[in-house]
Amino acid sequence: MTASSQHIEKWNECLAIIKDNLPVEQYNAWFAPITALKFDDGKLVLHAPTQYFVEQIESRYLNLLKAVIMRVFGKVKLYYNYDVVSHEQSVTEENDNSSTVINNRYLSQSRQPGNPFEPVQYADVDPQLNPRNTFENYCDSNSNKLAVSIGMAIATDPNCKTFNPLFIFGPTGVGKTHLIQAIGIKIKENNPRARVLYLTARIFESQYTTAVRDNKVNDFINFYQSMDVLILDDIQEFAGKQKTQNTFYHIFNQLHSHGKQLILSSDCRPSELDGMVPRLISRFKWGMTVELSKPDYALRRNVLELKASQDGLVIPAEVLDYIASNVTDSIRELEGIVVSLLAHATMLNQDINIDLARSVISNSVKINKRQVTFDMIAETVAKHYNIDSSLIYGKTRKREISDARQLVMYFARKETQLSSTNIGMRLDRNHATVLHAIKQIEQRLSVEKSFREEVEKIEAELKK
Repeated sequence: MTASSQHIEKWNECLAIIKDNLPVEQYNAWFAPITALKFDDGKLVLHAPTQYFVEQIESRYLNLLKAVIMRVFGKVKLYYNYDVVSHEQSVTEENDNSSTVINNRYLSQSRQPGNPFEPVQYADVDPQLNPRNTFENYCDSNSNKLAVSIGMAIATDPNCKTFNPLFIFGPTGVGKTHLIQAIGIKIKENNPRARVLYLTARIFESQYTTAVRDNKVNDFINFYQSMDVLILDDIQEFAGKQKTQNTFYHIFNQLHSHGKQLILSSDCRPSELDGMVPRLISRFKWGMTVELSKPDYALRRNVLELKASQDGLVIPAEVLDYIASNVTDSIRELEGIVVSLLAHATMLNQDINIDLARSVISNSVKINKRQVTFDMIAETVAKHYNIDSSLIYGKTRKREISDARQLVMYFARKETQLSSTNIGMRLDRNHATVLHAIKQIEQRLSVEKSFREEVEKIEAELKK
């Protein structure tokens, strides 16, 4: 065996050990494409197809990889090399206790005349997925079972196009982002070369604005039309942004017509999206629309148990029951409660019991709090002023009605997740009118004692 090939033989020995310790699908997906470039002066350099490979191997298989390399190579410093298409050439190193990553960015190949009858080969793209948001870390129950089942079907069967697009809606904190990212992660596990991309509607809007400014809208559209799976979070943020909607409309059509998967999330069902062009709403309904409702008791209990287990925290059953019974709105709130309990237990050396849980909950969330909605605000304000709520939605500019309307805008911005654009849409007003109304209310609150007392009464009524 020559010195130049010794590292290859040793790496093949590593691969044989890894293959014995992993299911064949996982080995073929993540380790078969890895090659050893060189081994010199205690430094082993492995080549991976993309940065995503490196991230997944480090997050999922690092302990196995370190043990095998230590056994075959001895104590070494591990480096990765992967190719990324870019317009400049650079080398970036990231050091930590486990590895050093070398990132070689190569210039794009020279342009050649395209053949429209041959499929285009695209470079891999960073999917922007959080490795922790997997199906394995996602609890299910009757309240989300349908959504999870459909998501798994899409992720495991590339030929499944029945649920395209998949439109998931529900209130804040019920696990929409985790679920849609879990679908993307599972797709990448089964097909590492699939072009999967997750982003929020707000980022999409920001990128589109930049593309318009730089006269690169065609490049922007072509990039998104090259995806195999496009995952767009918080689609309701497109409200009132017609140019962005029209651009996404063309991207949607191109992807859907070529059998590419679209996964969308929103805080409401398609038919309730305000400020959205009708032709886009109709396309959101083409596939499967599924709701993620507030977590039921079983789901809340499962989430608490999983989070506690991940944090190495032992929580008595009666405390789990108490939290699950009293924190009912959001999975995010449940996870926050566990983090707070962990802090009290480890930093203050307190026993985890119902008294501690009650204290933590009282500082974090309101027990069994009622969700304030726009309609609830309008009805409460109308009742306070003894007027018909329909007048608030009308055009009249009578002082009493105008005051009530401005208060509705103020409370809607304060008590709900609605943007000022969405608030304006519900009252047939524009974004600027809502901002002006809120400013007017805030100014009056600072100088008018009687008005401040009225507002406090309305606020107390909303929170009953």
